[in-house]
Amino acid sequence: MKIKLLLIFWLFFNSIVGQDLPESLTLNEAIEFGLSNNRSIINADREILKAKKERWKTIAIGLPQVSSQINYQNFLEMPISLVPSEFFGGKAGTFEELTFGTEQIMVGSVKMEQLLFDGSYLVGLEASRVYLKISENLFEKTNLEVKKLIVNTYTNVLIAKLNISFLEKNKIALEANLREITELFKTGFEEQETVEQTQLSLSQINNQLKYAKNLMKITQEMVKFIIGYPAEKKLILESELEDIFNEDVFFDSIPSINQIDNNIDIRIADNNVKSEELQFKYEKSKSLPKLSGFINQTYTGNSNDFTFTDSQQKWYGSSIVGLNLTIPLFSSFGRSAISQKAKISLDQAITKLTETQERIKIEVNAAYNDYQLSIDNYFTEKENLRLAESIEKKNQNKFFEGVVQSFELRMAQMQLYSAQNNYVTAIQSLINKKTILETLLNKTL
Repeated sequence: MKIKLLLIFWLFFNSIVGQDLPESLTLNEAIEFGLSNNRSIINADREILKAKKERWKTIAIGLPQVSSQINYQNFLEMPISLVPSEFFGGKAGTFEELTFGTEQIMVGSVKMEQLLFDGSYLVGLEASRVYLKISENLFEKTNLEVKKLIVNTYTNVLIAKLNISFLEKNKIALEANLREITELFKTGFEEQETVEQTQLSLSQINNQLKYAKNLMKITQEMVKFIIGYPAEKKLILESELEDIFNEDVFFDSIPSINQIDNNIDIRIADNNVKSEELQFKYEKSKSLPKLSGFINQTYTGNSNDFTFTDSQQKWYGSSIVGLNLTIPLFSSFGRSAISQKAKISLDQAITKLTETQERIKIEVNAAYNDYQLSIDNYFTEKENLRLAESIEKKNQNKFFEGVVQSFELRMAQMQLYSAQNNYVTAIQSLINKKTILETLLNKTL
């Protein structure tokens, strides 16, 4: 009975989990799902949480620090003190053996410390804020890279579907050709070589179709892996290629390349400059005095037996308040060397920022040129496909009319297959180039 109840509960729990998991995703939904479940993004988000904890750790240094201590001592053998005998009227030069105190001592204390001034602490507070900003920028960079990966992988599935549709269309056409050519061969109007050539073409198409279908399945699994979707669950990719690659919309959303300051690599390099600048300030601040205050309350109990938990135990208290002032005087130029090293690191970071800005300018211009070239190539391949389809159709008619030979028909078919492949590749390249450009410009995909 218990096993049956557990089985029912397990089935009920899994049905609830299954309901929360989407069974199909559009591209935008896949991006949204991936930004919440991609493992790299999850870890990048944890880095932000770590940075926040590190910032609070720094803040806490300047807040009151309270500690307590309990010290218990039990003398297995009491220490002996030697006192000159003459103190008790004895002979000079001799000593009396005396034992002072009790066999057991317990001391309890509470201490509160407060940092009053520390230049390095003030710099550390500002540095923790910059560190948090760096973590946030790395999180954003991870988001951009994951978005780009999702877009490319998702569209690769749709591109594979387009390629499969071409191959299936070609297969149907070749099967029809093979039937007609076989009939012509039987009646003596066509040679056996023509039948074999058509069989060869059909066999090649079947192999390509099988490979394309397997590739699409693998790419679908890759989409699930990237977005953090359970591998054992079935996922339907709902978007069609026409939803993503609509010429009227696609080419109207060309991003501007005039503003590159929002590029995430530039922002990370800029934050690195601020970080090194604060490190330089921090090293210099070590030459400033450090002032802190403290209050200490101590209670001491003495007994020959363990009576410290008794209400009658007598405790002797003492309190102290004071200040600690630390003034760095001379470090044999060690602090100066460290400060100079930090200044060099700052100069390196500034140079790196300039280098990053120049590099991103070049990369954006190159990505924009690649994108424009892919646009031209797309329209060229689109027209080439139209021409190849027309040529192949005409050769089909001429072949069965006896005007052209099977070799010419096969060449026209191979030209069509090549044009189809080039057209598919052109669409894939166009989407990929635009995604790269948008990622560089930190534009929402």
